[in-house]
Amino acid sequence: MSIIEAIIIAIVEGLTEFLPVSSTGHMIIAQGLLGIESNDFVKAFTVIIQFGAILSVIVLYWNRFFRLNNNIPESAQGSFFKTLFHKYEFYWKLLAGFIPAAILGFLFNDVIDELLESVLVVAVMLVLGGIVMLFVDKWFNRPETGEQNITYKNAFIIGCYQCIAMIPGVSRSMATIVGGMSRGLSRKNAAEFSFFLAVPTMAAATAYKFYKLIKVPDGGLFDFDFTLVLDNMTALIIGNVVAFIVALLAIKFFIGFVTKYGFKLFGWYRIIVGGILLVLLLTGHELAII
Repeated sequence: MSIIEAIIIAIVEGLTEFLPVSSTGHMIIAQGLLGIESNDFVKAFTVIIQFGAILSVIVLYWNRFFRLNNNIPESAQGSFFKTLFHKYEFYWKLLAGFIPAAILGFLFNDVIDELLESVLVVAVMLVLGGIVMLFVDKWFNRPETGEQNITYKNAFIIGCYQCIAMIPGVSRSMATIVGGMSRGLSRKNAAEFSFFLAVPTMAAATAYKFYKLIKVPDGGLFDFDFTLVLDNMTALIIGNVVAFIVALLAIKFFIGFVTKYGFKLFGWYRIIVGGILLVLLLTGHELAII
């Protein structure tokens, strides 16, 4: 992978990671159009550059992401564990939402990697997800009521929705936003919780892919080979920086746009892109990852 190719893929990642259009799907499409050969590094690169996108969420929502709950109920005061539970409530809820994807991602990692090589799967999921986006406002839209409290049950259910996004083309953002709106959250609050939930989910995926990239096959627990990483370190660094900057701009745009106009435009976009891909595939064009 050249530096130019790394920058293009990173731009695609930053633009699409937090929009309900499937960042993985778009990166697969971009790889196919650029003719980038699929290998262990390329697969890992598309996940590792998500770290840059993660940082954009933390920077934009710094005060909320690191805000502790100091409103401790009287019944919990004096108890270390109860105080700990209430004080870090935000993080426990993120953990509840993260658990389903962590379990399924670990169990079906190889299956997910195989799906990552299919443009056909991406195209079909783009169209189906686009249809959902056309009607999600009608089905679930709630008025903006300020910051809404998310229960542990709702956080877990939203996390279950997130698991659907393991299919390339579905979109993690779309799945979690629809999950949030189905539980009574407004567009803005559902989108923001989707951003927050992305941090532990994407961080875990990035760490796991990085571990697999450097671990020597059949080696011991502490046997690592950093050769592949060192040979491509420039691409990894540039990719993360580009993804971070572009994601910052994309999040700001998305929150303002979706609060005012809803998701229908994203639905039509998904249907058009997925439809074009299906037509190209059905007419014999080679778009699958090499």
